[in-house]
Amino acid sequence: ENFMEYTNLVPIIGTILSITKGYNCYSQMVSLRTENGTVNFMVGQETIIIDNKQLRKGMRIAAFYDSSQPAILIFPPQYNAVMITALGREEQIMLNYFDRNLLAADRSLQLNVAGNTNIETVNGQKFNCNIRDRVLLVYYTITTRSIPPQTTPSRIIVF
Repeated sequence: ENFMEYTNLVPIIGTILSITKGYNCYSQMVSLRTENGTVNFMVGQETIIIDNKQLRKGMRIAAFYDSSQPAILIFPPQYNAVMITALGREEQIMLNYFDRNLLAADRSLQLNVAGNTNIETVNGQKFNCNIRDRVLLVYYTITTRSIPPQTTPSRIIVF
């Protein structure tokens, strides 16, 4: 996998307010309530939806868009969703390249993988290889107050 394409993905976290029909039968417009107001996402056939979950009103999600693509300058902001994942109430997420020490490329998070950390591929299969030096989607709840913050993720998806 070319990890460069994933480094452009930026998450917006919020709760789904509404889901309406998109441009065609295969797309839908998802309105998210975020800390900074409403953000709309177009969800199409190409959008990766982790766990193939059906999106529903009230669901807390992280929707990732490609920051290298030009954005339409309208209000509320509208993006094409490249990837969406459902999140638990306290759950946080990070998509980043983690080096051989499992430190994020921007040094913002250090992973401590535990025996009960679920490690899988994007299509939900077990990942039995080394997760170092890869792009990882990390699900976690608490971090230490150290620098960098450390966390024991509940789940890791390997790209």
